[in-house]
Amino acid sequence: MLEAKDLMVFYENMLALNNISIKCDDNQIVGVFGANSAGKSTLMYSLSGIMLDIQKKEDMAGGERITLTGDVLLQNKSIMDVKPSLRAKAGIVLCPERRRLFKESSVIENLRIGGYLATKDEAKQTINYVMELFPALVKLKNRLGGFLSGGEQQMVAIGRALMAQPKVLLLDEPLLGLSPLMQSTLIKSIKVIQEEKNISIIVSEQYARPVFPIVDYAYILENGAAVMEGTRDELMDNPDVKAAYFGVS
Repeated sequence: MLEAKDLMVFYENMLALNNISIKCDDNQIVGVFGANSAGKSTLMYSLSGIMLDIQKKEDMAGGERITLTGDVLLQNKSIMDVKPSLRAKAGIVLCPERRRLFKESSVIENLRIGGYLATKDEAKQTINYVMELFPALVKLKNRLGGFLSGGEQQMVAIGRALMAQPKVLLLDEPLLGLSPLMQSTLIKSIKVIQEEKNISIIVSEQYARPVFPIVDYAYILENGAAVMEGTRDELMDNPDVKAAYFGVS
Protein backbone atom coordinates (compact mmCIF):
# COMPACT_ATOMS: atom_id res chain seq x y z
CA MET A 1 0.00 0.00 0.00
CA LEU A 2 2.65 2.56 1.06
CA GLU A 3 6.14 2.38 -0.35
CA ALA A 4 9.34 4.41 -0.46
CA LYS A 5 11.72 3.82 -3.35
CA ASP A 6 15.36 4.93 -3.32
CA LEU A 7 14.47 7.74 -0.92
CA MET A 8 17.24 10.23 -0.14
CA VAL A 9 17.09 13.33 2.07
CA PHE A 10 19.96 15.83 2.27
CA TYR A 11 20.26 18.57 4.90
CA GLU A 12 22.81 20.92 3.31
CA ASN A 13 25.88 18.66 3.27
CA MET A 14 24.50 15.98 5.61
CA LEU A 15 22.84 12.87 4.25
CA ALA A 16 19.87 12.03 6.49
CA LEU A 17 18.36 9.20 4.41
CA ASN A 18 20.54 7.20 2.07
CA ASN A 19 18.75 5.38 -0.73
CA ILE A 20 16.07 3.81 1.47
CA SER A 21 13.40 1.53 0.04
CA ILE A 22 10.69 0.20 2.35
CA LYS A 23 7.22 -1.18 1.85
CA CYS A 24 4.14 -1.64 4.02
CA ASP A 25 1.42 -3.81 2.52
CA ASP A 26 -2.28 -3.77 3.35
CA ASN A 27 -3.14 -4.68 6.95
CA GLN A 28 0.51 -5.16 7.89
CA ILE A 29 2.63 -3.91 10.80
CA VAL A 30 6.12 -2.86 9.71
CA GLY A 31 8.86 -1.94 12.17
CA VAL A 32 11.65 0.56 11.57
CA PHE A 33 14.42 0.24 14.15
CA GLY A 34 17.61 2.16 14.73
CA ALA A 35 19.59 4.27 17.17
CA ASN A 36 19.18 8.01 17.64
CA SER A 37 19.99 9.91 14.43
CA ALA A 38 19.56 6.76 12.34
CA GLY A 39 16.96 8.55 10.20
CA LYS A 40 13.72 7.17 11.65
CA SER A 41 11.90 10.49 12.12
CA THR A 42 13.17 11.83 8.79
CA LEU A 43 11.69 8.74 7.15
CA MET A 44 8.35 9.25 8.89
CA TYR A 45 8.31 12.94 7.91
CA SER A 46 9.07 11.95 4.31
CA LEU A 47 6.30 9.35 4.18
CA SER A 48 3.73 11.72 5.70
CA GLY A 49 4.82 14.68 3.55
CA ILE A 50 5.78 16.86 6.51
CA MET A 51 9.30 16.99 5.10
CA LEU A 52 7.91 19.08 2.24
CA ASP A 53 6.63 21.64 4.74
CA ILE A 54 9.96 21.66 6.58
CA GLN A 55 11.75 22.12 3.27
CA LYS A 56 9.46 25.02 2.30
CA LYS A 57 9.83 26.79 5.65
CA GLU A 58 13.62 26.51 5.57
CA ASP A 59 13.67 27.84 2.03
CA MET A 60 11.42 30.82 2.87
CA ALA A 61 13.52 31.65 5.93
CA GLY A 62 16.77 31.37 4.04
CA GLY A 63 17.80 28.54 6.32
CA GLU A 64 19.05 25.03 5.77
CA ARG A 65 18.67 23.72 2.24
CA ILE A 66 16.85 20.38 2.16
CA THR A 67 16.81 18.13 -0.89
CA LEU A 68 14.60 15.10 -1.43
CA THR A 69 15.02 12.51 -4.18
CA GLY A 70 13.48 9.13 -4.88
CA ASP A 71 9.78 8.39 -4.65
CA VAL A 72 6.93 7.70 -2.22
CA LEU A 73 4.01 5.68 -3.57
CA LEU A 74 0.51 5.03 -2.25
CA GLN A 75 -1.31 2.20 -4.00
CA ASN A 76 1.45 2.28 -6.65
CA LYS A 77 0.83 5.98 -7.43
CA SER A 78 3.53 8.55 -6.75
CA ILE A 79 2.73 11.03 -3.98
CA MET A 80 6.25 12.45 -3.69
CA ASP A 81 5.05 15.98 -4.49
CA VAL A 82 1.70 15.73 -2.66
CA LYS A 83 1.51 18.04 0.35
CA PRO A 84 0.92 16.56 3.81
CA SER A 85 -2.69 17.72 4.18
CA LEU A 86 -3.66 15.83 1.03
CA ARG A 87 -1.71 12.77 2.12
CA ALA A 88 -3.68 12.86 5.38
CA LYS A 89 -6.93 13.02 3.38
CA ALA A 90 -5.69 10.00 1.43
CA GLY A 91 -5.25 8.15 4.73
CA ILE A 92 -1.57 8.59 5.67
CA VAL A 93 -1.62 9.85 9.26
CA LEU A 94 1.40 10.51 11.48
CA CYS A 95 1.42 10.19 15.26
CA PRO A 96 4.58 12.20 15.96
CA GLU A 97 7.45 11.59 18.32
CA ARG A 98 7.02 13.09 21.83
CA ARG A 99 3.21 13.18 21.51
CA ARG A 100 2.88 16.92 20.79
CA LEU A 101 -0.56 17.35 22.31
CA PHE A 102 -2.29 20.70 22.67
CA LYS A 103 -1.38 21.03 26.35
CA GLU A 104 -4.00 23.68 27.16
CA SER A 105 -6.78 21.61 25.60
CA SER A 106 -8.54 18.73 27.30
CA VAL A 107 -8.28 15.09 26.28
CA ILE A 108 -11.62 15.21 24.50
CA GLU A 109 -10.70 18.47 22.76
CA ASN A 110 -7.42 16.97 21.56
CA LEU A 111 -9.33 14.04 20.12
CA ARG A 112 -11.87 16.28 18.39
CA ILE A 113 -9.08 18.36 16.86
CA GLY A 114 -7.77 15.16 15.29
CA GLY A 115 -11.18 14.47 13.77
CA TYR A 116 -11.23 17.38 11.34
CA LEU A 117 -11.21 14.95 8.40
CA ALA A 118 -13.95 12.74 9.86
CA THR A 119 -17.69 12.99 9.43
CA LYS A 120 -19.77 13.67 12.54
CA ASP A 121 -20.70 10.00 12.82
CA GLU A 122 -17.12 8.85 12.23
CA ALA A 123 -15.85 11.23 14.90
CA LYS A 124 -18.41 10.03 17.44
CA GLN A 125 -17.72 6.37 16.72
CA THR A 126 -13.96 6.86 16.87
CA ILE A 127 -14.08 8.71 20.20
CA ASN A 128 -16.11 5.81 21.62
CA TYR A 129 -13.57 3.38 20.15
CA VAL A 130 -10.62 5.27 21.67
CA MET A 131 -12.28 5.24 25.09
CA GLU A 132 -12.82 1.48 24.80
CA LEU A 133 -9.27 0.96 23.61
CA PHE A 134 -7.81 3.13 26.38
CA PRO A 135 -10.29 2.94 29.30
CA ALA A 136 -7.91 4.98 31.49
CA LEU A 137 -8.89 8.03 29.39
CA VAL A 138 -12.57 7.85 30.34
CA LYS A 139 -12.00 9.53 33.71
CA LEU A 140 -9.45 11.89 32.21
CA LYS A 141 -11.46 13.19 29.24
CA ASN A 142 -11.76 16.70 30.72
CA ARG A 143 -8.18 16.91 32.00
CA LEU A 144 -5.80 19.24 30.16
CA GLY A 145 -3.19 17.56 28.00
CA GLY A 146 -0.36 19.22 29.91
CA PHE A 147 -1.43 17.52 33.14
CA LEU A 148 -1.30 13.97 31.80
CA SER A 149 1.49 11.46 32.37
CA GLY A 150 3.67 10.41 29.43
CA GLY A 151 1.72 7.21 28.93
CA GLU A 152 -1.62 8.99 29.09
CA GLN A 153 -0.39 11.56 26.59
CA GLN A 154 0.67 8.78 24.23
CA MET A 155 -2.77 7.19 24.46
CA VAL A 156 -4.34 10.52 23.51
CA ALA A 157 -1.83 11.02 20.69
CA ILE A 158 -2.64 7.63 19.18
CA GLY A 159 -6.35 8.29 19.67
CA ARG A 160 -6.04 11.68 17.97
CA ALA A 161 -4.34 10.01 14.99
CA LEU A 162 -7.15 7.46 14.79
CA MET A 163 -9.67 10.30 14.67
CA ALA A 164 -8.27 11.22 11.24
CA GLN A 165 -9.51 7.85 9.90
CA PRO A 166 -6.11 6.53 8.76
CA LYS A 167 -5.52 3.82 6.21
CA VAL A 168 -1.80 3.88 7.04
CA LEU A 169 -0.87 4.89 10.60
CA LEU A 170 2.68 6.12 11.16
CA LEU A 171 3.80 5.83 14.79
CA ASP A 172 7.09 7.63 15.45
CA GLU A 173 8.70 6.26 18.65
CA PRO A 174 5.44 5.78 20.57
CA LEU A 175 7.25 4.08 23.49
CA LEU A 176 9.77 6.87 24.10
CA GLY A 177 10.31 7.54 27.81
CA LEU A 178 7.60 5.17 29.02
CA SER A 179 7.71 2.46 31.68
CA PRO A 180 7.92 -1.21 30.60
CA LEU A 181 4.35 -1.74 31.82
CA MET A 182 3.03 1.18 29.76
CA GLN A 183 5.08 0.04 26.76
CA SER A 184 3.46 -3.39 26.99
CA THR A 185 -0.01 -1.82 27.23
CA LEU A 186 0.56 0.31 24.15
CA ILE A 187 2.06 -2.52 22.10
CA LYS A 188 -1.02 -4.66 22.79
CA SER A 189 -3.23 -1.72 21.79
CA ILE A 190 -1.33 -1.20 18.52
CA LYS A 191 -1.90 -4.85 17.60
CA VAL A 192 -5.60 -4.54 18.50
CA ILE A 193 -5.91 -1.45 16.29
CA GLN A 194 -4.37 -3.28 13.34
CA GLU A 195 -6.64 -6.28 13.80
CA GLU A 196 -9.89 -4.42 14.49
CA LYS A 197 -9.47 -1.48 12.12
CA ASN A 198 -7.73 -3.41 9.33
CA ILE A 199 -5.21 -0.63 8.76
CA SER A 200 -1.52 -0.72 7.94
CA ILE A 201 0.89 0.49 10.60
CA ILE A 202 4.53 1.58 10.39
CA VAL A 203 6.12 1.95 13.82
CA SER A 204 9.61 3.31 14.42
CA GLU A 205 11.51 2.65 17.63
CA GLN A 206 15.01 2.87 19.02
CA TYR A 207 14.48 -0.21 21.18
CA ALA A 208 13.19 -3.12 19.15
CA ARG A 209 12.59 -5.65 21.91
CA PRO A 210 9.03 -4.56 22.91
CA VAL A 211 7.89 -4.10 19.30
CA PHE A 212 9.33 -7.18 17.60
CA PRO A 213 6.53 -9.57 18.72
CA ILE A 214 3.86 -7.67 16.75
CA VAL A 215 5.67 -6.74 13.51
CA ASP A 216 5.23 -8.70 10.30
CA TYR A 217 8.31 -7.21 8.65
CA ALA A 218 11.06 -4.87 9.82
CA TYR A 219 13.93 -2.69 8.64
CA ILE A 220 17.09 -1.84 10.57
CA LEU A 221 18.47 1.68 9.93
CA GLU A 222 22.03 2.84 10.55
CA ASN A 223 23.29 6.30 9.60
CA GLY A 224 20.32 6.90 7.32
CA ALA A 225 20.59 3.61 5.44
CA ALA A 226 18.59 0.40 5.67
CA VAL A 227 21.28 -2.14 6.52
CA MET A 228 19.03 -5.11 7.17
CA GLU A 229 15.45 -6.20 6.59
CA GLY A 230 13.30 -9.26 6.94
CA THR A 231 10.30 -10.87 8.53
CA ARG A 232 10.01 -10.96 12.31
CA ASP A 233 11.25 -14.55 12.43
CA GLU A 234 14.13 -13.93 10.02
CA LEU A 235 15.44 -11.02 12.08
CA MET A 236 14.86 -12.77 15.40
CA ASP A 237 17.06 -15.62 14.14
CA ASN A 238 19.81 -13.23 12.97
CA PRO A 239 22.75 -13.22 15.44
CA ASP A 240 23.65 -9.60 14.63
CA VAL A 241 20.12 -8.44 15.43
CA LYS A 242 20.08 -10.52 18.62
CA ALA A 243 23.36 -8.98 19.76
CA ALA A 244 22.43 -5.39 18.89
CA TYR A 245 18.80 -5.31 20.04
CA PHE A 246 18.34 -8.13 22.52
CA GLY A 247 21.72 -8.40 24.22
CA VAL A 248 22.02 -12.04 23.18
CA SER A 249 25.27 -13.25 21.65
